[in-house]
Amino acid sequence: MKLQLALDRMPKGDCFQVIEDTKESIDWIEVGTGVIKEYGMEIVRDIKKAFPQKTLVADMKTCDAGKHEASQAFEAGADITTVMAFSANQTIKDSLKVAEDCHGRIMIDLLGVKEEARIRELSDIGVDLVSLHFGKDMQEAGDLQEDDLFSLVHHHPYLDVAVAGGINLDSLSSILNHQPNTLIVGSGITKSTDRQGTAAKMKERMKNHEANNSNRQR
Repeated sequence: MKLQLALDRMPKGDCFQVIEDTKESIDWIEVGTGVIKEYGMEIVRDIKKAFPQKTLVADMKTCDAGKHEASQAFEAGADITTVMAFSANQTIKDSLKVAEDCHGRIMIDLLGVKEEARIRELSDIGVDLVSLHFGKDMQEAGDLQEDDLFSLVHHHPYLDVAVAGGINLDSLSSILNHQPNTLIVGSGITKSTDRQGTAAKMKERMKNHEANNSNRQR
């Protein structure tokens, strides 16, 4: 299970400081959509140069021009870039082809998806990595239907599943019970008064959960 640090709605210098504070605990670094809009692809290049050993996710939230935007992300150093699930199938296919050519991956953001039929369609066109996304507005409205969201991928065990939105130390145990492949954590770490300690605690609890599951299956 991987821990993905999401960097959003913060100045460029703070992004680098948060990564430095948490680099021993995190596996993937996500350059958030807001950060990319503010600083462009240059910040993707700079972060990859500074932390080349980390998997870098460019949260482009592409919904059109898949070939162009995927190429932008991978050429800047991203290992993974995101495409919205409501995009046209051709947009997703084009993005997947670019990812294959660049030895990268496409993460499909399932924000707004409510029907499992769309998951089947995505699988049929070659998608293998998705993110279950509790949107920012959904979080503020208190509309977090956790079980309903995870039910979308329940019958698709071959998918790598990341989950994002409002995850912190208090909500971590509930999320871990669904056994996602990747936990995407933003403000739960970036707004902590002890970012290094919070990231370390999260990673330790993730490891313990995996170990306990492994022991139960023996």
